[in-house]
Amino acid sequence: MTPRTDTGTDAGAASKAGPAEKSKAGRTEKSKAGRTEKSKAGRTEKSKAGRTEKSKAPTSSPGDTVPADPAADESTPGTRDGADRDTTDQKRDARAGSAGGAAKKSGRSARARNAESATTVTGSLSSVVGTIGEGVRSLLGRPLASYHLVLTLALLLTVFGLVMVLSASSVEGYSQDGSAYGLFATQVVFALLGLVVFYFTLRLPVRLLRRVAAPLMIVTTILLALVLIPGIGTLSQGARRWFVISGLSVQPSELVKVALCVWGAHLLASRRREHAPLRELLIPLLPVGVLICLLIILEPNLSTTITIAIIVGTLLWFAGLPIKVFSAFAVTGIAIAILLALVEGYRSQRVMSFLGGIDDPQGAGYQARQATYALANGGVFGVGLGQSRAKWNYLPNAHNDFIFAIIGEELGLIGGLLVVMLFVILAFVGFRIAHRCTDPFLRLMTATITVLITAQALINIGYVIGLLPVTGIQLPLLSAGGTSTLTVLAMLGLLANAARHEPEAVVALSSPPTRRFGRLFRLPTPVAYQPSRAEVLRDRLDGRRSGAAPARRQRPTAAGPAEPARSGWRRVWPGGRGDASAMVPSPAAPPASPGRYSPARYRGAPTPGATRAGGGPSRTRYAGAPMRSEPRAHTGRPARR
Repeated sequence: MTPRTDTGTDAGAASKAGPAEKSKAGRTEKSKAGRTEKSKAGRTEKSKAGRTEKSKAPTSSPGDTVPADPAADESTPGTRDGADRDTTDQKRDARAGSAGGAAKKSGRSARARNAESATTVTGSLSSVVGTIGEGVRSLLGRPLASYHLVLTLALLLTVFGLVMVLSASSVEGYSQDGSAYGLFATQVVFALLGLVVFYFTLRLPVRLLRRVAAPLMIVTTILLALVLIPGIGTLSQGARRWFVISGLSVQPSELVKVALCVWGAHLLASRRREHAPLRELLIPLLPVGVLICLLIILEPNLSTTITIAIIVGTLLWFAGLPIKVFSAFAVTGIAIAILLALVEGYRSQRVMSFLGGIDDPQGAGYQARQATYALANGGVFGVGLGQSRAKWNYLPNAHNDFIFAIIGEELGLIGGLLVVMLFVILAFVGFRIAHRCTDPFLRLMTATITVLITAQALINIGYVIGLLPVTGIQLPLLSAGGTSTLTVLAMLGLLANAARHEPEAVVALSSPPTRRFGRLFRLPTPVAYQPSRAEVLRDRLDGRRSGAAPARRQRPTAAGPAEPARSGWRRVWPGGRGDASAMVPSPAAPPASPGRYSPARYRGAPTPGATRAGGGPSRTRYAGAPMRSEPRAHTGRPARR
């Protein structure tokens, strides 16, 4: 028999097995896809249902039992995989939430640390400011604080001015005279003379100063007239302003500033009245001021004319000129200054260049433009002392009118602010002295000097930095100018003299332990303010007219001269600003009996008299004057009954 082969059978089996395997593979893939879709749908439905049930289900207590759901245990492999994925997602969300919470906590902690550091810095700054404030208050609380501050400021400004004049004038001096120290040597000579004048005005008694005020004013006015005569006055740069004495030039218009400050204060203090008429305030101060301005205009010198107007206006303001009258005079003065500026050719070009009407970098606006370039070159910290480029004949008058530009270039913004701060401190000290002095003459004089020096500094700095038109007013004690340095040091000496006459300073300097500085320079002991006989009579008359009685004055004690009691009226800051309407009654001054003064206090003061029979005050009499009721001795005839 032929054996049976299984080839066909195997092929048929293989052909039968192929579709079966394909069908099984298709079913497997379909079942997997279905389970995946069902698991996804189930997870979505379960998560939605779970959130809904959780939101709807009431809160159960720990003791409550939840019945088991048999359907929950019947889980397919797809549902188990979905549950595992849900658990993984929840864990991931939990980790992300914990990371976000940690980040939030770290942010809050960083903000808290920043707030603590800011609080610490603020507290330390406040403590430093408080310490500085306490130190300043303790310094100003000393009786001789004003006096020492004036001495310190005068020394600092003089030394700093000499250093800057040497730096700014070295190039011009070498190009003109062959020596870089020529202008500096002249400035040193005038600074030494100014220190001598400072010492002389510091020692000068107040009564002697008031006596020489009128002669000093007459002499300086005559010098102003003599300088205009050809052959006597020196003509330089188109102006006749100087006398040349032994190689040193003296400018009378600078000397007249000091004389006008002293004489004007003496004149207005001697006419001090509550209801003073306008004529007493204006005459002869205003006519003399106009005469001086006319003589200075003829030189010509507009900048000094402006300073004279500032002096007269300050004296009238603090003397109590009504505001309406003062405003009218101020407007008139400004109009005259503008007119004078427009009349002269070079002045009008400066004004028009400042206003923008002339744009000529090489003409009228050359100085102002070069000063701006110098300040810009300096920056914040400057190029260094002596390293200025503008002084190499780029900026005219770099050592004189525009020395602040050299300061700004070499020392930068810091140096410029330092100069401004020194003049601000000087203004504060000057007004402080004017406020604390009891002598009306010293109050007017110190207030006027303070305003004059501060105004000159502000005007000079203003036109250097471009805020004002160029006027030619010098920077006090810093610009090169011999007579200007001399007069400013004389004014500062008068300020120091007034500071030594403050009531607390008088008591401190009159105490037994003498100051070393006073012993070294042999400074006299200041005398407390004592009104003259004319002032006492005027106060009595004013008291009778206004119906207020003069106040009783205290006798000096062993501790030192006491501050004289204020009258029933006190003047507004610093020395009598305001007219009669600005005078307010002082409740701290108790009224005394009219006509009763302490005879030991004043020379020729009325003696305390007894009251009349009717109880009223008796008539007062002065030392050596007989009473009306006493018989007078007549030669050759009997006394009249």
